[in-house]
Amino acid sequence: MTLPKPSNSQLISVFLLAFVWPLTQPSTAADRNLATQDAIKQATDSLQLTSSSFETDAAIPAKYTCDGEDASPALAWNDPPAATKGFALVMDDPDAPNKTVVHWVIYDIPAATRKLPEGVAKDPKLTDGSLQGKNSHGKIGYSGPCPPHGVVHHYFFKLYALDKSTGLKAGASKAQLEVAIKGRILGKAQLIGRFEH
Repeated sequence: MTLPKPSNSQLISVFLLAFVWPLTQPSTAADRNLATQDAIKQATDSLQLTSSSFETDAAIPAKYTCDGEDASPALAWNDPPAATKGFALVMDDPDAPNKTVVHWVIYDIPAATRKLPEGVAKDPKLTDGSLQGKNSHGKIGYSGPCPPHGVVHHYFFKLYALDKSTGLKAGASKAQLEVAIKGRILGKAQLIGRFEH
């Protein structure tokens, strides 16, 4: 007995049922993943970092550079996601010719903190329990902008809201911090300043 040859419309129907229809059905795991990503994006968008020492994308005053007191600028941020257990902050300069220069690494900042005062002490451990790492100059704490004369550099202050402490000791590098916070970031904010001698 010879079976009838399926029509083109029947073949198309089989293809749609076998291959296209499953793709249109919701995947519980995928939906949860997308929801998580959306929540992280909203938290990232809602966290804001500001400074009373300089305006966003404006010149950093000499006081906070190697031309002045080399004091860290005042920083402040709004409320983070509810599950935040602490913060970390990195300041770096990607405009350096050979590699990104790291100017400040500070982490395990308590979750209740909403600001860093001007002139944070250059100690490995601060009175509130925050820890400071090494900058590109091999020193603990803040090291202000000091680019070649006549060249504008941009300085990125990056704040991270984390779901747990880093587990690092004082004196960690930016690279070590990045490894420690991978997968732990609930929100982030960025502030950019410029400096030229």
